[in-house]
Amino acid sequence: MKIGADANQLYTSQHTQIPATKTSNPTSFSAKLAAATAENSTVKQADFTSMTRQDMFDWMNNEIRSGNMSLDESSPFMGMTIKIPVAAGQQPVDMATDTSRINFIEKARLGIEGALSRNDQDLADKLQMAIELMHTAQGKTIGVNERA
Repeated sequence: MKIGADANQLYTSQHTQIPATKTSNPTSFSAKLAAATAENSTVKQADFTSMTRQDMFDWMNNEIRSGNMSLDESSPFMGMTIKIPVAAGQQPVDMATDTSRINFIEKARLGIEGALSRNDQDLADKLQMAIELMHTAQGKTIGVNERA
């Protein structure tokens, strides 16, 4: 008995070609995939004039994680994300469920006025630095939200 590659089916391969049809355009799948991905993902941009407290908190954490902001630089931003009701004895409002949009640049400006009225130059300087950081980051991409 002779053993060879030409006699053994394990060593031979069969190539099956699928004939091209009018509907099987190789770029149509990738184009559809790109369109579907674009539909299901949104690029968020920083808008400190209309942002939720959760958005501000997430932006601040991303800046810290990426090394763009120190913990000391984050303190005025952390203060701006806290919301405590005026009525005595009530708990702080959970930022995850609070959908109120806030102008954080204006909030920081008002904070500077308050700090200066109390002669707290250190807080005023930190809030001024926060305003400058917000102006620098305004309109820049802050994250991609993908729904898969």
